Amino acid sequence: MGITVYGCGRDEGLLFREMGPRFGVVPTVVEAGVCGDNAELARGNRCVSVGHKSYVGKDALFALREVGVAYISTRSIGYNHIDVAYAESVGISVENVNYSPDSVADYTVMLMLMAVRNAKSIISRADAHDYRLNDVRGKELRDLTVGVIGTGRIGAAVMDRLRGFGCRIVAYDSRPTAAADYVALDDLLHQSDIVTLHTPLNADTRHLLNRHRIARLKHGAFIVNTGRGGLLDTEALVAALESGRLGGAALDVLEGEEGIFYADRRGEPIDSEWLVRLQRLPNVLVSPHTAYHTEHALRDTVENSIVNCRNFVSRKQHWI
Repeated sequence: MGITVYGCGRDEGLLFREMGPRFGVVPTVVEAGVCGDNAELARGNRCVSVGHKSYVGKDALFALREVGVAYISTRSIGYNHIDVAYAESVGISVENVNYSPDSVADYTVMLMLMAVRNAKSIISRADAHDYRLNDVRGKELRDLTVGVIGTGRIGAAVMDRLRGFGCRIVAYDSRPTAAADYVALDDLLHQSDIVTLHTPLNADTRHLLNRHRIARLKHGAFIVNTGRGGLLDTEALVAALESGRLGGAALDVLEGEEGIFYADRRGEPIDSEWLVRLQRLPNVLVSPHTAYHTEHALRDTVENSIVNCRNFVSRKQHWI
């Protein structure tokens, strides 16, 4: 069987070509994200794989359906870059992939440590050959309470790591599953020195941390987001940081990151007021949606994308 792989980087393409024959799959690798103009490249393949870096809207989905595509495997855990409702309405099934949660969990804890130790300010000063100690002393995780919002595979992996630091951990999830000290969301916000976000982005969780909830956080608290940018009300976050209400933030994702992240923007104006203001702050770390970006996670993602497509075709053949 064949699958068309859209939005495929060089290292992904090499892995698809390496792994595909082991599963009896012939991949057609396309560097560009899927759109109406290149949907024809999927003709003859019932399954396609897409990345999370570009939006898959109605035009692309209709074009894919027209060339016979019935299944999309997204190489991500989240679906918010795909119009899933429209896909289903035209007969296209959409499924995500699981990959090692360790990539994002490791990165999340790294961001926490950098945030509470004022790493951005310290490194910036050292790069400018200013080697004086920071006026503000850092904090140790063992002295802090960390609130974990979302306790799926990644949130649970974050909690596993945090236990080794000796900090207190409280958790919130609409569907509690992990071994954790679960509390109401408002209680988590009141108690936590650090809040870290690991819940999916959907209509119910968009701006989960809005102006009112950010105001309930402890004075000097930190927010870490390696989930999705839309979980945070960015305008409210910026206001709380600029006023000194929050101690800092570490953000691997951001509202409006599409079209900015994953491109070289040196020498170009950044078309995001919030991103520019955030990056000016000495207590805010921003990275370009890179927490998942490890060799191990890539192999998991490619293999599970291929397996998803094979399983879909097998199910269809069984039903027939």
